[in-house]
Amino acid sequence: MRTPSTPQKLVRITTVPMALRYLLPGQMDFMQQQGYDVLMISADGKELPEVLAEEKCRHIVVPMTRKITPLQDLKCLWQLVKIFRKEKPDIVHSHTPKAGLLGMLAAFIARTPTRIHTVAGLPLMVETGFKHRLLKAIEKLTYSAATQVWPNSPSLYQYIMKEQLTRPSKLKLIGSGSTNGINTERFDPAKMQPHIMQQVKESINYQPELSYFLCMGRLVKDKGIVELINAFTALSLNQNNSRLILVGDFEDGLDPLPRHTKISIKNNPAILHVKWTNEVEYYMQLAHSFVFPSHREGFPNVLLQAGAMKLPIICSNIVGNKDIVKNNETGFVFDVANEKQMQDLMLRSLQERGTMMEMAAQLRQKVNAEFQRSFIWKNIHDQYVFLSAQPQPVYSITLQVRKAWQLVAHILTPQWDMWQAPLPMEQLEKRSL
Repeated sequence: MRTPSTPQKLVRITTVPMALRYLLPGQMDFMQQQGYDVLMISADGKELPEVLAEEKCRHIVVPMTRKITPLQDLKCLWQLVKIFRKEKPDIVHSHTPKAGLLGMLAAFIARTPTRIHTVAGLPLMVETGFKHRLLKAIEKLTYSAATQVWPNSPSLYQYIMKEQLTRPSKLKLIGSGSTNGINTERFDPAKMQPHIMQQVKESINYQPELSYFLCMGRLVKDKGIVELINAFTALSLNQNNSRLILVGDFEDGLDPLPRHTKISIKNNPAILHVKWTNEVEYYMQLAHSFVFPSHREGFPNVLLQAGAMKLPIICSNIVGNKDIVKNNETGFVFDVANEKQMQDLMLRSLQERGTMMEMAAQLRQKVNAEFQRSFIWKNIHDQYVFLSAQPQPVYSITLQVRKAWQLVAHILTPQWDMWQAPLPMEQLEKRSL
């Protein structure tokens, strides 16, 4: 039994350690410094040693996958239930879709009082047909098992409301958005180390007379890489002093790029591919514009980072992006997947350098004022304290059977009217005595 002198136990769970490393750096260590007993959970991965060294918190490996793997998912669900029953956490806070589904269901079964899922982008937004129905049903089930759902941007909050994925009373936006904020001490143009800058310049054979466009992230179709390569290829026919730097890794197992796109990246001397690196701010310092053509996001940290580095931005008009970049005010915005608009704005950014820098300066002020990492962390901590002080309902375990049946029914019969409303888990709650 928890006593007043016993620290509250907090579980942070993501599907893979890459999310702990790059989406939430420093946050677990901060919460531990605030007195929480923090346990991290994810699959194994190359980023795990760095996570353990930086966060200084316990970690348990649960072999979750980012794909749809029903048998493996059931095994992981059972493993999570056993972990939660043993650890008896006060709060389980999940990120990423698979960890959200399994983490929230397991925490519900284990009767964890506070169950929070942060939504940082929805794959269903770019899907159609059966897969769209499946992903939408999974999101509803995840949110139904949670006590709180935290969209990480205002436009994502509105999308969830519009699609009726959960009750409005469960939704909470932290500050102006963002999952982790950014380290404005790191992303500061005045604080670049000369020896690292020189190494980065040498790695791309940097030439100051050239103009560099920069794109960072996973090199997959979902990130708009196909359209970017096409737009830049067309642009460079008449702008032969332009270069495109792609920083990120291919993901052939999940969302592979078409063969012709990969060939263009490999064979076009004006396209420079750099594998993922921790020196992202140095590439931002060298670039003239940041191009971000993603098809879906939650609240992209990379735009906040570019903003803090006073790097002009050209991005797609999607959920998350439009919460950060206002067209012709703090950057240029184009319709998603519109190659011609993207190409025109890239050309315009070369021709109107003064305008681009003015907009970048405005965005830097906004980022430094609203998205400091310490501010976001304090807001999250304050919510933990508030939620832990509230009486929490504990739900009947038998309800999971009903939810599973409704999930199958929805997938097979999408016209079923009851699925136009959130899952009614809360109507069947049983409060503990």
